[in-house]
Amino acid sequence: MDSYTVGMAVVRLRAPLRDLVGGSPEVEVDGTTVGEALQALERAHPPIIGWILDEHGRIRQHVNVFHDGERAQEDTAVSNGDVLHVLSAISGGSR
Repeated sequence: MDSYTVGMAVVRLRAPLRDLVGGSPEVEVDGTTVGEALQALERAHPPIIGWILDEHGRIRQHVNVFHDGERAQEDTAVSNGDVLHVLSAISGGSR
């Protein structure tokens, strides 16, 4: 094993985002922060580009990312084995 290993985090996605990564509800990614992990997700699965992060690498306003049950920001630290939950806001209502 290398003396330096980047942490592997698990990103959990719900539909319709999971469809953009091939249907898997969980994807392992490298990164030491939430932002790095989500950028790694985009590199590994280009169809998801623009759905979670904006053009500046910030989490989109209508997307919530949770780490250890708390809402996370791009600079939130991520350790090996951590789980990130990505939830898109759902809007709408009855007529």
